[in-house]
Amino acid sequence: MKPSPSLARRSKTLSSSLGLGEKLFASSEERQFVADIEAGLEIVEQQLAEQVRFTDEIADVTTRYLLDAGGKRVRPVLTLLTAQLGSGTNDDVLTAAQAIEITHLASLYHDDVMDEAEMRRGVPSAQTVWGNSVAILTGDLLFARASKLIASLGERALTIQASTFERLCLGQLHETLGPQPGEDPIEHYLQVLADKTGSLIALAGLVGVIFSDAPEEYREPVELFGERIGVAFQLIDDVIDLSSAVEQTGKTAGTDLRAGVPTLPLLYLRQRAATEADAAELLERLERDIVGSTEDAIHPDFAVAVAELRHHQVTADTLAEANRWSDWAVEALEPLPDGPVKKALTRFAKAIVERSG
Repeated sequence: MKPSPSLARRSKTLSSSLGLGEKLFASSEERQFVADIEAGLEIVEQQLAEQVRFTDEIADVTTRYLLDAGGKRVRPVLTLLTAQLGSGTNDDVLTAAQAIEITHLASLYHDDVMDEAEMRRGVPSAQTVWGNSVAILTGDLLFARASKLIASLGERALTIQASTFERLCLGQLHETLGPQPGEDPIEHYLQVLADKTGSLIALAGLVGVIFSDAPEEYREPVELFGERIGVAFQLIDDVIDLSSAVEQTGKTAGTDLRAGVPTLPLLYLRQRAATEADAAELLERLERDIVGSTEDAIHPDFAVAVAELRHHQVTADTLAEANRWSDWAVEALEPLPDGPVKKALTRFAKAIVERSG
């Protein structure tokens, strides 16, 4: 039986968010599951557009800038998904989903300032357009709006959102300062990813459980899944940063390297450089000619060195590490009941690591 146009559209949208396709959901119950999530996502999308509007003319333009630029809405979809473990989508779930996405949106403005990123979601980053001060203040405005939404859900919601915000800030601080003497650089980096990326994805799943009144025992599995899949997600981004497909990534290959961001392939290369001459030679060229350079001062060997790193064993090792975190995320789901939620989350974990292909 051929799916209806509306169902095909819903499946396509869900696929773009979590890598899920209509073939994954064959039964009538599962098709209704997809329809419910898509209906909720449409409401979230409409309400997001209203929530980031400000009466101030300048603020209204800057706060909507990155929202209008796109994004897959992974976090609100996860909230809507995990809500299906309880009573399903309700007003509180929708509010929480918006608050999490706006928190994520705010963090992008701040991250791009700190990383001196020139592109985000295929458009010039906010600080490239308006400068650092406006970008930072825009992020602050969005954090304030997210906090107002969360506060409307009560003290418990405000407490867990504040705890997650604390982790986001600590992750950024630790990334900025780097590993301390005696601290393993790779373990330090993975903890930064868990704090900066994993914590907010974990919160997205958690609020779906809480505000749908799902059983309390589902809370820990969903949190563990979110944090672990967040690490896997960022490790795949480390690989994608080396991609030459600018039209897909929206930025030049090696952007994070030029900004001095210590991605896992580079950390692995530094580790190998202690005993392998070819790794030491490549590392020397990367750190001399690429790391910390600007768009206007790229060394002529830039593309060559990035291509070498892309095809080096350290990038394969990064992919393997991402797959391990994805597998650990799936293991965390074991206590959840079999059904479309568990199936969707499992497929999402696999889709995360397929993005580099």
